[in-house]
Amino acid sequence: MSELKHLVANASAVEMAVVTENAPRSSEQVHGLDRERKRRLIAAVVERIVAHVDELTALDAAIGDGDHGYNMKRGFEAVLQDLDTLSAMSLPDLLKAVGMKLVMKVGGASGPLYGTLFLALGKELPAEPSRAQAAIAFEAAIAAVCARGKSGAGQKTMLDVLIPAQRAFAAGGDAADVKKTALSAAAATAPMRATRGRASFLGERSIGHVDPGSRSSSLMIAALCDEFGEG
Repeated sequence: MSELKHLVANASAVEMAVVTENAPRSSEQVHGLDRERKRRLIAAVVERIVAHVDELTALDAAIGDGDHGYNMKRGFEAVLQDLDTLSAMSLPDLLKAVGMKLVMKVGGASGPLYGTLFLALGKELPAEPSRAQAAIAFEAAIAAVCARGKSGAGQKTMLDVLIPAQRAFAAGGDAADVKKTALSAAAATAPMRATRGRASFLGERSIGHVDPGSRSSSLMIAALCDEFGEG
């Protein structure tokens, strides 16, 4: 609990610095993403999560607390409220601000984990990354999530989507390839036995259910891939 409080406190302080220092002097073009494109990407992710709230809630009700859908909705709707400010930021600062918002608003285990993912991406990415740099940053962000959650692949968590999606991207897969990988990986968590998180308390009874964190990760990746696939 003290670790989470420390993370939230740091997020609050850094969020004020990012908004104050970076929003007014943001560049219009960042790695081929102008301000309007960034707005579309953020909105696409939020809309995808909100559209699947009931599904995520049902998945979590089966093997968790049943609050994943509404927690994610609350967090991403908070992100959407800052759309104008976020879209005016550089890519690294945008990602950091989203991460801090998720830490403070999502709650549960997912808030710190998704927050860590976005914060680490923002830390690792240069302002105008190449594909290779983006793949390396994605890998580093996943490592940060592993450290935060003390988990790894095969334990029926969001990592079972993030890791194969990153590998598909790093291997040169296009948007359609990465999307397919993410969605398939989420579905593949159903036959797994959970060994981390609340679902792990169910033991064998966790088998036969898609992991809600994996599903929400796949939805976000799919939304981004759909946008990038449009060119």
